[in-house]
Amino acid sequence: MPDTSHTLIQPPIAMLAELTHRCPLACPYCSNPLEMTQKGAELDTDTWLRAFREAAEMGVLQIHLSGGEPVSRRDIVDLARGAREAGLYVNLITSGIGLTEKRLQALEPFVDHIQLSLQGITAAVADRIGGYDGGFDRKMHVAELIGQMGFPLTLNAVMHRHNLDDLPATLDMALRLGARRIEIACVQFQGWALKNRAMLQPSRDQVNEAKRIVAEARKALKGRLAIDFVPPDYYADYPKACMGGGWGSTGLNIAPDGKVLPCHAAETIPSLTFQTIAEASLRDIWYDSPAFNAFRGTDWMPDLCKTCDRRDIDFGGCRCQAMAIAGDPAATDPVCRKSPHRALVDAALDIDVVDGPQPEFIYRRL
Repeated sequence: MPDTSHTLIQPPIAMLAELTHRCPLACPYCSNPLEMTQKGAELDTDTWLRAFREAAEMGVLQIHLSGGEPVSRRDIVDLARGAREAGLYVNLITSGIGLTEKRLQALEPFVDHIQLSLQGITAAVADRIGGYDGGFDRKMHVAELIGQMGFPLTLNAVMHRHNLDDLPATLDMALRLGARRIEIACVQFQGWALKNRAMLQPSRDQVNEAKRIVAEARKALKGRLAIDFVPPDYYADYPKACMGGGWGSTGLNIAPDGKVLPCHAAETIPSLTFQTIAEASLRDIWYDSPAFNAFRGTDWMPDLCKTCDRRDIDFGGCRCQAMAIAGDPAATDPVCRKSPHRALVDAALDIDVVDGPQPEFIYRRL
């Protein structure tokens, strides 16, 4: 069993508060779980505010108010105020749809930063991907308001086969909108995205070109635009570390129904049971729950990972990806070239990236 001594486990830095799964968009790569929480099962305002206070008390520095679409909550201003009063840095993650100038003005005293999702650089592409006619125009209007009000802005550009070739123009758009940062996040295949993998998986040539463009842009735009790039896992030789530093190491998520998770996709691992904030405090869940301790440290690792020189770099990779591809959350991440399951990833690439007519998107709606 991993050592769960509080002296060996650092407190989380950040918390993702998934306030709701309700969303006007129907993205085919939606990262919310297959079984989404209905409105009637969402945490109430007071419970969220208690969670924010507990997070701050245990050392969390920043909170990401997310969803779904967080502004679908009528109490979003009260929640933002409560997070700020708890002493947290408040980041609002939004599609922009549903945000009005009046609501932005109400949020302004309590929100430190806004992260705006971007499905494409034209209405034709963005509205097709998001499954929402008029969404792109609404998003651009909100981006203009955000700039006028002086909010620090990050664009979250989710990239895949249908928009990765637009990467240079996406970077130009970030500059035009006054963004300080852009996240070029290639779709990772968990949950609903697996249903659309054949439509979303970019080609190897697209990925290689994107890497070249990002490398050049980072040099050219240094000091003007920070660029975070999350390349597709399937084309990598080695996996990324879970949550940047390993399972249960840097951050936690709270789902709309109060379940506390070590990562966004953790519920895809059926062998784990996750407590809610109604059942235990955040501190007790973070330090002592079996689910958070399941893949901490190195004791859980297969020998291949334990003895690897990358053990303390990628910390075994993604447990949810191991579950999705290999059917075993304790397996070596199949993305790794050393993994006995790597052939499953290569086979998926051979199947997914095909020429000719493509299937239609399977949209995601609550």
